[in-house]
Amino acid sequence: MAAIGSVCVYCGSSMGASPRYREVARALGRALAAHGIRLIFGGGGIGLMGEVADAVMAAGGQAIGVIPDLLQKREKGHRGITELCVVASMHERKNLMFELSDAFVILPGGFGTLDEAFEMMTWRQLGMHDKPILFLNMDGYWDPLDQLVDHFIREGFVAESGRRLFAMATRVEDVIPMLIHEPTVAVATPVERL
Repeated sequence: MAAIGSVCVYCGSSMGASPRYREVARALGRALAAHGIRLIFGGGGIGLMGEVADAVMAAGGQAIGVIPDLLQKREKGHRGITELCVVASMHERKNLMFELSDAFVILPGGFGTLDEAFEMMTWRQLGMHDKPILFLNMDGYWDPLDQLVDHFIREGFVAESGRRLFAMATRVEDVIPMLIHEPTVAVATPVERL
């Protein structure tokens, strides 16, 4: 795996029910800055998105946000970051975030977070990229997703090799080493197994 210069973080635009989500988001932001890794994120100044970006900037790092114009008011486009890219659509947002990133980390979030993560996993399954994808499974937040993937495999809709499309970490300090050392996937998955 080549050096990781930029990590895209997908996460909620709200804080969630537990104060631990905020703590972990900020810890991840500090870790990225400490390793000289640029943050790529959804550009919002609210929720976990804003927390990660604020922590990166406070620690002297770089953060690039990508936000569609239609969400600037709702997600309060972050003005205190290195660069805020305003795009025309959600599709442009996803594509630009993908292009700017060497790896993906998924923090707790909801439908939008899962949408972004699943798209990157699908693209990796199709061989469109081989960038590491890692879920930060703090306090078991992503355990139901792990069980859902097991269900997909048992029911024959995802090949066993689909497990290698992503990894899970339970501690912030494991995130960057796991991204750096993750092996390539190199799986040819039949289209019917998407």
